[in-house]
Amino acid sequence: GDADMILVNDAVRELTFLEDGYGVNRKVIAYNFFVIVGPEDDPGIISGMSPIEALTQIKEVGETGAIQWVSRGDDSGTHAKEKWLWTAAGFDASELSTEPWYIEAGSGMTATLKLTDEKKNAYTLCDMGSYLNNYANGNIALEVVVEEGKDTLNVYSAIANNPEKEELVINNFDASMQFIKFLVSDNVQSILADFGTEDFTRSLFNPYIPLVENDPDSDLVEWIQELAYFEGTECPEEYRYNAGNLYG
Repeated sequence: GDADMILVNDAVRELTFLEDGYGVNRKVIAYNFFVIVGPEDDPGIISGMSPIEALTQIKEVGETGAIQWVSRGDDSGTHAKEKWLWTAAGFDASELSTEPWYIEAGSGMTATLKLTDEKKNAYTLCDMGSYLNNYANGNIALEVVVEEGKDTLNVYSAIANNPEKEELVINNFDASMQFIKFLVSDNVQSILADFGTEDFTRSLFNPYIPLVENDPDSDLVEWIQELAYFEGTECPEEYRYNAGNLYG
């Protein structure tokens, strides 16, 4: 344990983290969307397609040698989402990784975007926040070619270390809980709503708390809960520990 808590965007592994006894008091705090970005001239002709249709097209055109796909290849939450999308399209990413058109960057998002940009004929999956930041900074000239939707939803959660897990040698539980409550406070959720708007004309992250409180029956809330809730809740009772009023 090198951290007191985690901020993460991979619901499947978050549940495993809870089930293995490492984390408690998971709280969904924000969301944004992944997009597929690529060259402005769109050599794969995927603009306007759904993510699943686009990946199928990328594979077909990639096999001709005309375009490439750059994968994060780093076992991150973004990489997990990418593999999920390939599976949904009917392909195994581990098998695709042996093909010449499929490149594994093994790097973070900025490095992956730069590599994709350098290739001139490549596409990659990216969260909107990272794309906007790198595009505005002049790091890349890539364009969004496949827009956000249910299949590309990206949900962020906070999880505190379990203070009863002996191997977690660093465990400032009280401070972690204070920070999680800070993240879901009205003040910070408002900051998230505005973060990036001055530089990018849109927020990099969308706050979850006001959405679920003010519009609980919306399609977007349904999408988030379908993707990132377990047993109908963001944190089942057995994984809560001295949570106070965190869950109302």
